[in-house]
Amino acid sequence: MLLYYLFRLAGWILPHIPPRFGYWLFARLGDLTYHLNPAGRAVVRDNMAHVLGPQATPEAIDRATRMVFRYSGQNYFDLFRLASLDTNQLERLIHAEGWEQIDEALAAGKGLVLVTAHFGAPDVVAQLVTSRGYPVTAVVEHLKPEPLFRYVCSLRGSHGLRTLPVDGALMRLFRALRHNEVIALVADRDITESGIEVQFFGRTARMADGHVQIALRTGAPVMAGYCLRKPDGTFYAYGTPIELERTGDRDRDVQAGLRKVLAFMETFIAAHPEQWVMFQPIWSESHGKS
Repeated sequence: MLLYYLFRLAGWILPHIPPRFGYWLFARLGDLTYHLNPAGRAVVRDNMAHVLGPQATPEAIDRATRMVFRYSGQNYFDLFRLASLDTNQLERLIHAEGWEQIDEALAAGKGLVLVTAHFGAPDVVAQLVTSRGYPVTAVVEHLKPEPLFRYVCSLRGSHGLRTLPVDGALMRLFRALRHNEVIALVADRDITESGIEVQFFGRTARMADGHVQIALRTGAPVMAGYCLRKPDGTFYAYGTPIELERTGDRDRDVQAGLRKVLAFMETFIAAHPEQWVMFQPIWSESHGKS
């Protein structure tokens, strides 16, 4: 419960701190966590080594690892100030492309499966999507203790985003699609350990496939997107449709669809690996090493 009360205190104080100072402060907290969390540092370093490839020097891997901790800290600062950002501020902060694809997808009347990664600052961009009137239900990790989970959900829901714990009732997702709404999921981590093995950055990884399974079952279109944090404190968001194959062979179609989503993710993660704030081991040969 101590963490819960710290979060409540941060949510009360941080919206009143100038963003420039807040980002600096939380980057320094990221540095501190980097030094105090050797297990987490080892996991992130292994992930960065996979992304950067065998040609990367130890120094380059270490630099990227440290930056992941810094960006993660800045993401927490953004989380705590979400409620203080109005629609006009969100519009000024975020340059987003792909709105027409969302509208075209929803025109079919089957909803939209929006897929993203733990990259950049997805919590911020989600606020802009909902503030523009798109009803969104996001699947999120079920944090403990329960009061902490509810509080974090309330922060994420500041502008209308609905959240569903990953271990919650999936019928809510199907109901949202039937109502021609957007459901949002992350595809770069198999939280429930129910995914499938697939190639990711040239190595075998077990990844969540629920977004592809749901889309194939309901006929809903899929759109993959990401949010890039820029040095000036603004954000760039981009989304693109992902065409799924429907051959009748469900296992094959799921595998093919997941690879298409991950191939798109590989492009932006490879371009800015330091913004991939992933603190769990992803590749099967790395599990248990940290």
